[in-house]
Amino acid sequence: MSEFTLPTWIESYRDLVTGKANKAQVSELARKLGLPVLGLLAFLFVWHVAAASIDTSLGKFPGPVDTWAQAQNLYAEHKVEREKADAFDERQRKRIEERLAVDPDYEVKWRDYTGSPTYLDQIYTSLYTVLAGFLLASVFAIPLGIIIGLSSSVYAAINPLIQVLKPVSPLAWLPLVTMVVSAVYTTDDPMFAKSFVNSMITVSLCSLWPTLLNTAVGVTSVSQDLNNVSRVLRLGWLAHIFKIVLPSALPMIFTGLRLSLGIAWMVLIAAEMLAQNPGLGKFVWDEFQNGSSQSLGRIMVAVITIGIIGFLLDRAMLGLQRWLVWDKQAVQR
Repeated sequence: MSEFTLPTWIESYRDLVTGKANKAQVSELARKLGLPVLGLLAFLFVWHVAAASIDTSLGKFPGPVDTWAQAQNLYAEHKVEREKADAFDERQRKRIEERLAVDPDYEVKWRDYTGSPTYLDQIYTSLYTVLAGFLLASVFAIPLGIIIGLSSSVYAAINPLIQVLKPVSPLAWLPLVTMVVSAVYTTDDPMFAKSFVNSMITVSLCSLWPTLLNTAVGVTSVSQDLNNVSRVLRLGWLAHIFKIVLPSALPMIFTGLRLSLGIAWMVLIAAEMLAQNPGLGKFVWDEFQNGSSQSLGRIMVAVITIGIIGFLLDRAMLGLQRWLVWDKQAVQR
């Protein structure tokens, strides 16, 4: 495991603030920060001009200013809803204390606030679901990918199945998953809501393939010299995997994980829209069905949020890869 180092442009920014930056560092900072800012400003300008010329059945297409206003409204609504929840909990707490003062044997029954989920609640639900589905897919994909990479016979047996299932759309998986979960997950006191289980399994089924295939490729690409070293040292099967195979295959495994996480995020939004499961996808669909004058602006807020979260998830996975992978040449910028 390697030490964490700051990216070059962050070091350049630190030196610029402290007055130690040289000409090369200023140039690097301008390239890493200045050009993206110019690109973003150009995009906002084109968006503003194009939105002003588009009329829809609900009014003008929202530009950057309208979208920002709706984002502020959504946050304000979240704060109001949280205040209501806090007030509800406080009233309930006082009633319980008063009841216990009269009857010490009273069996306390705490009721959760049942108000509508806010926009930030929907974001949390989507993030929680996508990470659960992604982790479930990884738990199956990485070990199976290692086995496939180590055995040509297993690869020959499983490859046709992989090629058939890999292109299947989440819109095809979701009805089947829903029916199976409804038939199997029948407990009276479920640990997780069925909507969560449906979305998680659908995400897993659609996102495991990049990790599976890239892991297999990474394992088959292990240097023959390293395999010979393993034979000379007479390493056992598990020792060979953990000391030879995994360190060499990590760059390819992380490439698969990054691809899988991006696919998982896209699949989740589609699944939430189709199945009306809680999350950002359902928020977009509800606003589309609502058809108010604010709906387009709120949908644009959701679209931008989905994009930003997808970007941050990819950056987080890349940061983890840079931290764990010793071969820095194998890590993309």
